[in-house]
Amino acid sequence: MTLDSQKHIHFIGICGVAMSALAIACKKNGWIVTGSDAGFFPPISTELENHNINFYPGWHVEKMLKNGVPDLVVVGNVASSSNPEWTYVQEQNIPYCSYPEFIAKYIVKKNSIVCAGTYGKTSTSALLSWILTEAGLEPSYMFGGLAVNDGFDSASLTGRNSAEPWSVLEGDEYKSARWDSRPKFAHYSPNHLLLTGLSWDHADVYPTEESYMDAFRQLLRQMPKDGMVVACADDEKIKNLSTLAPEHLSTYGQNDTADYQYKNTKQTKDGISFDIVHNNATYHIESPMLGEFQAANITGCFAMSHKIGIEPTKIIETIKNFKGMKRRLEKRYEGKVTVFDDIAHSPAKAKATLETLRKIYPANKIIAIFEPNTGNRQREAIPAYDHAFAAADTVMVPTLTKIKKNAMNDAEPLSSPELRAVIAKTHPRTWNCTDDEELIDVIYKELSPGDVVVFLGSHGFRGMIEGLIEKLESRK
Repeated sequence: MTLDSQKHIHFIGICGVAMSALAIACKKNGWIVTGSDAGFFPPISTELENHNINFYPGWHVEKMLKNGVPDLVVVGNVASSSNPEWTYVQEQNIPYCSYPEFIAKYIVKKNSIVCAGTYGKTSTSALLSWILTEAGLEPSYMFGGLAVNDGFDSASLTGRNSAEPWSVLEGDEYKSARWDSRPKFAHYSPNHLLLTGLSWDHADVYPTEESYMDAFRQLLRQMPKDGMVVACADDEKIKNLSTLAPEHLSTYGQNDTADYQYKNTKQTKDGISFDIVHNNATYHIESPMLGEFQAANITGCFAMSHKIGIEPTKIIETIKNFKGMKRRLEKRYEGKVTVFDDIAHSPAKAKATLETLRKIYPANKIIAIFEPNTGNRQREAIPAYDHAFAAADTVMVPTLTKIKKNAMNDAEPLSSPELRAVIAKTHPRTWNCTDDEELIDVIYKELSPGDVVVFLGSHGFRGMIEGLIEKLESRK
């Protein structure tokens, strides 16, 4: 069954960032696209609406069949064994796949670039997709976020350059599907790998740090002998895995031994600038993205782009025009108070984001609202919370979004009050609020001119960000 022959594709779990990106790409390629999910919040719901995609809340077989029996159903991890749509698909033998399987069939090309690691894989896969697109290579691609640049979608099924077709993919290490516990990147057949940084994550899938590292060892082992790896020289865990890399290994980072070394990093409220040194040549980089950590991501992308033959002047120009990602230190509001939104869903990522904000706003009060992802609600993740919020003045823990238990780990996850207590061990000014509106009211009443509010988490915060901004707008 080819892409051109498809008529109707349905996404169970269309609200996910990656799933919605694939849905929009399919719509642009002429498919009839429908989708369902437990709930919808901006910016994903807005993007789906803007592309006239028919989606609905809940699981309703009759709505799934409204346009006839789907030719293909893409099943997200949200679909439990009791999901009526998923049950119907299996009973009626309707063709289905996970979204990594969809990507493997319709997006992966001969030259497959995969960006993997605990940190930076979304930013690097997005920036590389942008660089290759602007360089005229017409890649197919997918990254799990929304770019700020207008008209730059999160997925493309093009890959029109038939002589040397390219694809760029975010290599997520989370499990592929409920029936497939392999990491998503196991499906993407990389012959070019950008490896950013490693820190144990997703304890619900990888119960030990060793099991987490094994996934990346396997990724390196599956690389072809003539493949290319660009790896961060500053990450000790990556260094320990580098012996598994193919012959063509290049490194980047601040380390003096890096093939592409970045230095002289400067951070302002408007972006970052720094220099990249390679083979005695120095390239000056300017980017509107916030966060000194982005210098590492950008350098990795520069290295990969340079290694595949794109001219440095073109790379530099394209980096300067890339505005970054929504929910990656995205500035949602700026007035007397500044509001940021960031997808930092683990204590390590929250720590990095807060430390970045503290550098930008050294004397300002920082209020953090934090909701972790599934893995970081597991009790095995508790030690990682020690001092993770030291750069914040106040931490708020909202009611946590309900999650389904994982058969691999049936332990009861941390509740909202328990998480507050864990964080409060090393950050006493931590509060728990069981009502979303009340939480926003508490924050609003505490705010003074110059304060910074940052929402940290993988979920959409159920309209809380918009609610706070509305209150701030009303008191201008």
